[in-house]
Amino acid sequence: MGWFQLFFYVNKSYSWPPKEESMLVLGIESTCDETAAAVVRDGHEILSNVIASQTDLHQKYGGVFPELACRRHVDVMIDVIDQALKEAGIKPEEIDLVAAARGPGLIGAIMIGLNAAKALALGWKKPFLGIHHVEAHLYASMIGRKEQLRFPGIGVVLSGGHTLLLHIEDVGSYQLIGTTLDDAIGEAFDKVGSLLGLNYPAGPLIEKLAKEGDPNRYTLPLPKLKNPYHFSYSGLKTHVLYLVKGQSAKKSSPVLISEEEKKHVAASFQEIAFRQICKRTKEAIEKFDCKALYFGGGVTCNQRLREMFESQNLSIDLFWPEKELCLDNAAMIAALSVVKFQKNPTSDPFDLAAMPRIPF
Repeated sequence: MGWFQLFFYVNKSYSWPPKEESMLVLGIESTCDETAAAVVRDGHEILSNVIASQTDLHQKYGGVFPELACRRHVDVMIDVIDQALKEAGIKPEEIDLVAAARGPGLIGAIMIGLNAAKALALGWKKPFLGIHHVEAHLYASMIGRKEQLRFPGIGVVLSGGHTLLLHIEDVGSYQLIGTTLDDAIGEAFDKVGSLLGLNYPAGPLIEKLAKEGDPNRYTLPLPKLKNPYHFSYSGLKTHVLYLVKGQSAKKSSPVLISEEEKKHVAASFQEIAFRQICKRTKEAIEKFDCKALYFGGGVTCNQRLREMFESQNLSIDLFWPEKELCLDNAAMIAALSVVKFQKNPTSDPFDLAAMPRIPF
């Protein structure tokens, strides 16, 4: 299906406001290199969650190439939306609300999904909402658990572009506690993976390699920061560079360690990177009123990270997103939009701008 067939969807007249008894939302996500669409009922029942990955496109560059990401979004967006509706068994006229990520992320990529959502909402005469991508990552851990949620809590967002600690009064009410001073944790994993000769994205590959290594083989430092809730990974990354390529080496220098030693470096790096997360989070729990921990972002897929938090035997509930909801997806966009719309049943304006950065 091509973009010209967007006309098929929008050239119909449907009524709004949405029916009250059961709300169906089409969500769209395109902030980086995943083109995604999902249909969610009442904010908690995921009927479809379609994701078109671009990993094959960006691997040779060692990261996301923005222009290519945008082109791929254009190529597959309508097909992905169409597939999401078909898998959900939902006709366009049954949709009550259309939502899309408005940022943060790559500005060109965001605009493609956001404009697709606006066009559909306008043509269907349905309300439209622009959703904070990072807030949606956090909300992913809450989907399907409405009766279990406890507030206030601490939010821990760990992804390729973000490393955040948030105090959560309620969904939609946040106080930023800490953030990274340099690399996000996912970015640090990719850069260390590159030093080890691993493909992009390196996070899953480092996790796999680390399972065969000794996390205590190398002593890597925890950064000492004035703010106890902030994070830093540049120094840790530099220590790994020197371990792998020699003291005062450059990124382009040859690798000096064996394939066997790479396992120990991966394990040592992963352990200290996650120890920093655990330490900062525990300090936040002790300082702020907290009844639960809520995790979000692609790095939360990592099983070792989950084990480290679970082993602390914290006296509060831990909410992890389902594995299929850790990485960028549209179900989290659709689900969060229901909460937003229930609190304020008003459509966003159709001139709502895409935003590469959105502060909490």
